[in-house]
Amino acid sequence: MTQEMGRRKFLQAAAGAGALGLAGRSSGAASRMFVSLNSALTPGAAGWPGFARLAAKTGYGGADLTNLNAAMKDGAAETRALLSELKLRLSAAGLPLRLTGDEAAFKSGLETLSEAAEFLARIDCPRMTTVVPSGSQTPKAELRKILKDRLSAVGEVLARSKVRLGLEFLGPLQLRARAPHEFIWRMDEMLEFAKECGPNIGLLLDSWHWHHAGATVADILAAGRPRIVHVHVSDSAKLPPEQVIDNQRLLPGDGVIDLTAFFRALQKIGYEDGISPEVLGRIPKDMPPEEGARLGLESTLKVMRKAGVAA
Repeated sequence: MTQEMGRRKFLQAAAGAGALGLAGRSSGAASRMFVSLNSALTPGAAGWPGFARLAAKTGYGGADLTNLNAAMKDGAAETRALLSELKLRLSAAGLPLRLTGDEAAFKSGLETLSEAAEFLARIDCPRMTTVVPSGSQTPKAELRKILKDRLSAVGEVLARSKVRLGLEFLGPLQLRARAPHEFIWRMDEMLEFAKECGPNIGLLLDSWHWHHAGATVADILAAGRPRIVHVHVSDSAKLPPEQVIDNQRLLPGDGVIDLTAFFRALQKIGYEDGISPEVLGRIPKDMPPEEGARLGLESTLKVMRKAGVAA
């Protein structure tokens, strides 16, 4: 398929998605999953709070908090008023400090973390996420100790505001093979590591990494609702492990991942928070943000309906 043909296919799909986009908007009930706008769908979109307004305009029930600093600058009262006006929920914010690297820099970031956690609690978004590298220049045992000590400290700070942290494990061989030392990349091992780090630390579950790490429905059930902090969804072509590239994802329903089983497992454990379509590399950079947003929403709703899961 040529680039122009691919773009034309996207535009045709976007037109059809617009008619159904409003179905993604939550009816106001908090006790259900909701589709949350992810920035991977909207290259060139306006920053916060424009991103939230885009989510509401295109029919989403929620949005990822793409710029925590900008929202904190606006203040909790103004942010709550915005979300109320838009009838929008927030899924999660990124952890605003690096877990690897200089110890002094980590400690400096830790000192300001309590303010961010308190803000998230006040705007009803008590969830943060961070990526854990699947490969490193540091031997596994050494890195494991460093990260466990730091994540335990982070967890203690977040717990004061009842904020949870989701650790994202990275499944593809490409990601874990580019460094000399492999680190945690399987879901079951990351779950056990999260439990060691603290009671409010769990997983950011991404269907892409779930699939490429060889995880199963049993792994989702074993994690349970308390340890699934946030969820990303995308799909994958059928490829051998050595050909899987992280930024070549497909829209949900366009690939081979068993998303029906994935969503039914989430429903079984009682997951009730955000589902963010993170289709890295799939949306053309010149596609208008509204069209990319609608494509992500419609494809996600379609696979959720197929699984019998309401949003």
